[in-house]
Amino acid sequence: MKLLNFTIIKLTCFLILGILISYLFPISIRLSLYITGTLFVLLSVFFFIARKQFIKTIWFGITASILMVFIGILTTSFHNQKNFSNHYSKFISVEKDSLETVTFRIREVLKPGNYYDKYVIDILKIKDETVSGKSLLNIQKDSTQPALKVDDIIIGNIAFQNLIHPLNPHQFDYKKYLEKKYIYHQIFTKNTSLLKASSDRHTLFGIADNIREHINLKLAPYDFKPDELAIINALLLGQRQDISEAVYTSYTNAGAIHILAVSGLHVGIILLILTFVFKPIERLKHGKLIKAILLVLCLWCFALIAGLSASVTRAVTMFSIVAIAMNLKRPTNVYNTLAISMFVILLFKPLFLFDVGFQLSYLAVFAIVAIDPMLYNLWRPKNWLLDKYWHTLTVTVSAQFGIIPVSLFYFHQFPGLFFISNLVIIPFLGLILGLGIIVILLAAINLLPSFFAEIYGYIISGMNGFVAWVSKQDAFLLKDIAFSLVYVIAFYLVIIALVKYLKQRSFSSLKWMLISVICVQCAFIFTHYKNTRNEFIVFHKSRYSLLGNNTNHSLLVAHDFDSLTASKNKIIKDYTVGNHIKTIKKDTLKSVYILNNKRLLVIDSLGVYNIKSFEPDYVLLRQSPKINLNRLIDSIKPKYIIADGSNYKSYIAQWEAICEKRKLPFHQTSKKGAFIINY
Repeated sequence: MKLLNFTIIKLTCFLILGILISYLFPISIRLSLYITGTLFVLLSVFFFIARKQFIKTIWFGITASILMVFIGILTTSFHNQKNFSNHYSKFISVEKDSLETVTFRIREVLKPGNYYDKYVIDILKIKDETVSGKSLLNIQKDSTQPALKVDDIIIGNIAFQNLIHPLNPHQFDYKKYLEKKYIYHQIFTKNTSLLKASSDRHTLFGIADNIREHINLKLAPYDFKPDELAIINALLLGQRQDISEAVYTSYTNAGAIHILAVSGLHVGIILLILTFVFKPIERLKHGKLIKAILLVLCLWCFALIAGLSASVTRAVTMFSIVAIAMNLKRPTNVYNTLAISMFVILLFKPLFLFDVGFQLSYLAVFAIVAIDPMLYNLWRPKNWLLDKYWHTLTVTVSAQFGIIPVSLFYFHQFPGLFFISNLVIIPFLGLILGLGIIVILLAAINLLPSFFAEIYGYIISGMNGFVAWVSKQDAFLLKDIAFSLVYVIAFYLVIIALVKYLKQRSFSSLKWMLISVICVQCAFIFTHYKNTRNEFIVFHKSRYSLLGNNTNHSLLVAHDFDSLTASKNKIIKDYTVGNHIKTIKKDTLKSVYILNNKRLLVIDSLGVYNIKSFEPDYVLLRQSPKINLNRLIDSIKPKYIIADGSNYKSYIAQWEAICEKRKLPFHQTSKKGAFIINY
């Protein structure tokens, strides 16, 4: 059965194309609205012509496809509040110390950092102007002040700051990540600068947060350990903010992180439980319809409580369609169901397309549907228990085929023992979720027995302990795997061609299989030659100097770190993984670097630079040298001045002012990021 024979799958593909076009090449709402309206009128004309003549025309299909592309463009532009005149960015200045009187509402509580509590906020007013838009709020930690809650209305005299790109190559781009959530600025402030305003209005997010807070208050007297309570919140309430870094790393390294993200697995189990609970309703008149409505309402209430993340929204949308079809006796096709759920979600949340959880969820489900039947049919155990474990293994392996390329692209590691953690946990996950729901319900009405809570705590601790043991088997955890977007595309071509060949062994399938293998080889060759370049990098590292010289896939590193700082340094690892570098060598910091026909002079705290007949192209200032920069410029006539992260801010400000006055290029790594010299 060819997937593109399904109309909804074609429409979803064109919608995705429109979202991609709008994201990469933004088009104004007015223009996209005019074009969409024109195409809709044309489509209506072609429809009535075709209907009157009782024939299909190619123009109807072409117009429908183009219309769907522009619907994707329009919905992407329309959901971005920055495109509207009342967005707060039109009323603020991001100049230094430019304070604004801002009224905002807490929308979401994020995982706190080392020094700040973090929140996503809705901007309501700038001075007296009613505005819209979201921003990131960072409040300096203060143990004497209570944390803010969702729906709190706050007034403060605060300054907006631009988000910054990563300061070193191939680091996680938090700015892009936030922009995909329509967040373009951030605020740093203290509790003492904010005033809480009274408000009786509650959003759905606030109601959901109150429910979660009430549940946690009811669970507090039962002495669950912090890690146990954090896992309960993740599994049943969709909140992962309180999971410790050690536990989160354990689940990641064990290949079981999907267990902590409320997704199709959890929602499917909850749907089965609810279907069993609501079974008696079928005896009533219109019982199946009532049951379907109740199932859908319960699933969306759960999605709301779980925070409406990309994975839970996808799962609940898909299982809502399944629940309706199942109870109304309508035939369903899994691919159709997946396409409908994706189509609906992307209409309302177009930038979910770029969410890692959204991508992994759909890829895993598509792979399970396509690959699992083939793997499962390889062996049919007669023993019931063995059959269940075999099917769990085939589902797990199938899902891995779907997500491995994307997972390697984003996370650069592969947990070799993923099947062990899944074989042990997944068969019992239904029991864990079922018991968890009972624990929460009984605790909410003050009827939870202490022994029952204690048993459930032991179960959660046992699961955490097992995952921690699996994650410690370092020999099976493959880390720092260089995997580019070109590799992702090439390897998915191989997976698709392989599945096609195994399902239908023909010359045509074999031909596509061989072509896909050639594509992988081309991807390796392209990557090798693309990264064959020489470059010298002045990385940014606060309070230290870090230099790298990349020649012929080998990196020579020099720094002034202490041993503890060096062991925690991720800058070099990110760079080597991003550039497919296998060899790393250590070197000492030098005063002069000759890079073919380019010369770099390094001036440290000693301030020595008086080198006769030597005019460098670049001068790197490190460790705050006490020099007269005007005299240096007159003496050795550099073409570029660089200041790394080891210098005092006051010194950098003076140097920048001098360079600006003398119209000499100045690069400050703490603002502009790493400085790269290609040679």
